[in-house]
Amino acid sequence: MAAPMYFCVVVTVTIVKLLLIPSYRSTDFEVHRNWLAITHSRPVSQWYYEDTSEWTLDYPPLFAWFEFLLSHVAKYFDPGMLEVTNLKYASFPTVLFQRLSVIVSDLLLVYAVYECCQCVQLVGKKKSPSLLSQPTFVLAVLLLWNFGLLIVDHIHFQYNGFLTGIKLLSIARILQRRHLEGAFWFSLLLNFKHIYLYIAPAYFIYLLRAHCFTRSNRDGRVQWTSLSVLNLLGLGVVVLEVFAISFGPFILMGQLGQVLSRLFPVKRGLVHAYWAPNFWALYNIADKAATAVAVRAKLLSPDDITQATMTGGLVQEYTHNALPTITPLVTVILTLAAMMPALVHLWRRPCTPRDFLRCLVLCAFASFLFGYHVHEKAIILIIIPLSLLAVESRQDGQVFLLLSTCGHLSLFPLLYTQAETPSKVCLMLMFSLFAFLSLGALHGSSRRRPYCLPLLTPVETAYVVGLVLLQLYCSLGHHALGLTTRLPFLPLMLTSVYCAVGVMWSWLKFYLNTLTGVHHLKQS
Repeated sequence: MAAPMYFCVVVTVTIVKLLLIPSYRSTDFEVHRNWLAITHSRPVSQWYYEDTSEWTLDYPPLFAWFEFLLSHVAKYFDPGMLEVTNLKYASFPTVLFQRLSVIVSDLLLVYAVYECCQCVQLVGKKKSPSLLSQPTFVLAVLLLWNFGLLIVDHIHFQYNGFLTGIKLLSIARILQRRHLEGAFWFSLLLNFKHIYLYIAPAYFIYLLRAHCFTRSNRDGRVQWTSLSVLNLLGLGVVVLEVFAISFGPFILMGQLGQVLSRLFPVKRGLVHAYWAPNFWALYNIADKAATAVAVRAKLLSPDDITQATMTGGLVQEYTHNALPTITPLVTVILTLAAMMPALVHLWRRPCTPRDFLRCLVLCAFASFLFGYHVHEKAIILIIIPLSLLAVESRQDGQVFLLLSTCGHLSLFPLLYTQAETPSKVCLMLMFSLFAFLSLGALHGSSRRRPYCLPLLTPVETAYVVGLVLLQLYCSLGHHALGLTTRLPFLPLMLTSVYCAVGVMWSWLKFYLNTLTGVHHLKQS
């Protein structure tokens, strides 16, 4: 893609980000303001002990240093935001600075997306004057205009774009077979936000298989005698250097245990206050249905039933009534079990960077579907890397369209104020229309069945239509029926459960395509 066209995409999305500055802000805005104050006004030895605010520092050390650097710019906007005791401080200069800090940090995302666009395989693609038929242009828009990143970072408020930039830069280096650079960027990412541990198994297996072992047998299995000790040591040095720089000062101060206790709190419930659309949303609704049946059949006493708190907006531990209560250990076992076929598949064959990327997506899927206390925003961890595959393969394009539609719609409850409804609906429609039209044009969906959306089957099309009806009910119907007071959390529950069905189906379909190699049969 020509640089001027890419520049136009960057400028247009930046204008939208600037227009969103006055939008609603979640509690994450105060979280990051407090972290600015902690890192600016407290010595390093107190960063992970400071608890004046309930929003204590719970990201890895490199992100703390990132906040420290930002704080030295923030003081020129409003020094008041850097006082730890100024809880919920939100002056206009504070809002402006924090919003602009997200936009400026997105420059790393802009660079990373450009690098990823250079990695797109154009095998079998015919040159077309239409922008919608150019894979690099389509990929640039899908990544830079990603609906989830826009609303979570520039309305809700977080720094996911900056972190996604590091992640995409790591993926780009792997696709370019620059393995040590890919390992460096991923190690850096882990020390900015530890949620990316979910996809670490894909990096570990691929780098061991493709970088440390240099040859394969004729049957494709690894040749054990081909282990390069030099490559292994080089990889270990790169990774350990990053972790030493990040955690070293806290180890020397004897605070490693304190830092880890902040990074991995265990006193949280199976699901977040708003259920992420994953397996546990389906499990919870099954428990509620089974409980109702058991009470009616007099198998359970109403007095023995735990009150419904799972959608009550509280982050806490709780027990199920009819089905077994799920512990963190169970979720770890299920997550690893869901990853294992993909990891074994990656190990047992001469793996390519595309195989690594597919395994990475499946690891993200597994952790989202079966992880403990998963946030709904984690769906972005799947959609972003899947975008790279969607522009190259028709089958992956099908999965992407369904997953991005239901996954992005599941983020709607994050923006619950009426003022943000036009923004989220318009941005969602713009992204979804572009995705369907561009991937349809890219993969030649002119032969699709009548009355079906591009690339989707009739059943999947009906499911997407159901998403529209669901949103209409949640926005208008629930209030019109007078259920707002009696069943306040019904829209949240319906959104989680219905979207969970789409995410589960996308996972199963993508897994089948990966294990059977269907995506290679027609990579457009």
